[in-house]
Amino acid sequence: MSDPVQYSREGAIGLIRVVNPPVNALGQAVRAGISAAIRQGIDDPEAKVLVIYGDGRTFMAGADIREFGKPPLPPVLGAVINEIEACPKPTVAAIHGTALGGGLEVALGCRFRVALASAKVGLPEVKLGIIPGAGGTQRLPRLVGVATALDMITTGRHVPAEEAERLGILDAVVDGNDVKAAGLTFARRLVDEGVTGMAVRDREEKLADARDDRSVFATARTALAKSARGLFSPQRCVDAVEAAVDLPFDEGLKRERDLIQQCMESPQRAGLVHAFFGEREVAKVPGMSRDTPSRKVAKAAVIGAGTMGGGIAMCFANAGIPVTVVETAQEALDRGIAKVRSNYEISAKRGRMTADEVEARMALIAPSLDLTSVADADLVIEAVFESMDVKKQVFARLDAIAKPGAVLATNTSYLDVDAIAAATSRPADVLGMHFFSPANVMRLLEVVRGARTADDALRTALDVGRTLGKVAVVSGVCDGFIGNRMLRTYKTQMDYLLEDGALPQDIDAAITGFGFPMGLYAMGDLAGLDIGYMTRRREDATRPADARYVAIADKLYEMGRLGQKTGAGWYRYEDGRTPIPDPVVERVVVEASAVRGIQRGSIPADEIRVRALCALVNEGARILAEGIALRPVDIDMVWLFGYGFPAYEGGPMFWADRRGLAAVLADIRRFAETDPASWAPAPLLVELAESGRTFKEWVDAR
Repeated sequence: MSDPVQYSREGAIGLIRVVNPPVNALGQAVRAGISAAIRQGIDDPEAKVLVIYGDGRTFMAGADIREFGKPPLPPVLGAVINEIEACPKPTVAAIHGTALGGGLEVALGCRFRVALASAKVGLPEVKLGIIPGAGGTQRLPRLVGVATALDMITTGRHVPAEEAERLGILDAVVDGNDVKAAGLTFARRLVDEGVTGMAVRDREEKLADARDDRSVFATARTALAKSARGLFSPQRCVDAVEAAVDLPFDEGLKRERDLIQQCMESPQRAGLVHAFFGEREVAKVPGMSRDTPSRKVAKAAVIGAGTMGGGIAMCFANAGIPVTVVETAQEALDRGIAKVRSNYEISAKRGRMTADEVEARMALIAPSLDLTSVADADLVIEAVFESMDVKKQVFARLDAIAKPGAVLATNTSYLDVDAIAAATSRPADVLGMHFFSPANVMRLLEVVRGARTADDALRTALDVGRTLGKVAVVSGVCDGFIGNRMLRTYKTQMDYLLEDGALPQDIDAAITGFGFPMGLYAMGDLAGLDIGYMTRRREDATRPADARYVAIADKLYEMGRLGQKTGAGWYRYEDGRTPIPDPVVERVVVEASAVRGIQRGSIPADEIRVRALCALVNEGARILAEGIALRPVDIDMVWLFGYGFPAYEGGPMFWADRRGLAAVLADIRRFAETDPASWAPAPLLVELAESGRTFKEWVDAR
């Protein structure tokens, strides 16, 4: 194997080339190679400027995942960056692809940074439950100022090259795709002009404002208390940037190291690492060849211009894909398109896009009253009323209209995809693409594989999901698929607790206390109690006659309390958004208990949380055993990206593995003592708990 870092020279320019595919991760061999190459460049009397660049598709990624959880081997990255920064010759980072995490920290150690226009930079360590640990929190604010550095580091966002140049991270942005040439051209200009530059560590002017006005830190902490509620590492990011302002540079580096060690010891880190890699793992479908082709999707169509249809159309427009939106009535079509425009204009008012960008995206959305207008679409997504009869009628018509090879998808959240596919003569082209509301915001996409769905159709849906910026998770066919099936079990148990003694605000407080952004009943008000009512009516025919049924939500629906849209549901809403506990609801709940002869009692928050989580895990174990979900990580990602499960807990199945399946099973058996019908332990959970194994060990052994 050739050295992962190679030194050469072209004229007066020393070239340090990193060759560690696929992403030039900063493993020990790369770190040592960069260190050796810097010394070689210093010792080369002909080299006046040194350029560091990466081979292949990207500059440098951060840490090598093969070293995760292991003691660091020398030289550590911070020491290597200090060597780059102390180099007596000007150094230039030539960036293409991405410079993320340690990759950007290497670039910050150079005196200059030049990037191709397509490049992106960022410090995303916070998403792994840590902070930048090789000087990023000390150097970035010296380039961009404290407020901008706090935003970048606490969000981990990827910054496009053009913005990065405007902020001061980059010294130049170059069109084209030859990063070596870009670095050489920039470096030769430095030689010609005799420019040597200044080390980032020595720049102090961008820290002056924060030294004069400390409120930037209080503002950041207050904002993070809401946007990153319960998370440990974002607040440590603020502490580290504050050290850049308060301490000499070397002491700031030491403070950064102390803070990253605190993050490494935090129990949140394991869950966030699982979430980070799980998002990537779900894209790999067991049993489907990586060589499976994807059908080209140059044009899409959406049937239905309601809330879901309009949101789905926005997803395509945002990705630059033309999309036709079909409705049956002009009024409904106009209303749907107007809502899409309103959404975009709100974004423009908030500075998230320009007026020209609004018009460009609207131009990609073609409204139509004629179903035959989808005939040239490569992908058609049905988003009509949640009725099997209606959906079958739509698919039967699409079968006659859509071109051969078009993928036909249903956005159903519950219904049998195989039954819908049977309404066509091409079931291999049919699958589910279950977007979550609001579709243009929520990242989860359940891709439901029918019994006869072709692999290339499935691959197409997954690739489209990725193009739309979604986390696409494959599910099998069952009522509610992965997410809503588990939600139903979880909600059923919480409804039982309502009758047994809890109030909606008690349950919601317990759930948000665990880390969910919104409680179950507040979420119900946001969706609308009429949605839940219609779902329950659909389930009436299959519900066992002797099953315990809690009718409190039905009573609220019959009272006209439909949630936020009517100003009252499980809560009342004076400003349209903030839930306020309502004595009217408390009376309805207490009366429901009395009707059933239930003696209400106090239920602690811990008991509420354990019941909720055990309900999710138990149903998740059944879903795994049935093959509806392919792996525990698929369930975890559904709940992280679709239902707000706290990322630092990793997802319900990861949470269960960390807690111990024996403890989970013991709780379920305790609940079963008083309610054996709804707390029958899943056989897979029993098997694993009694053998001392985890869900991850089970799937790894298959």
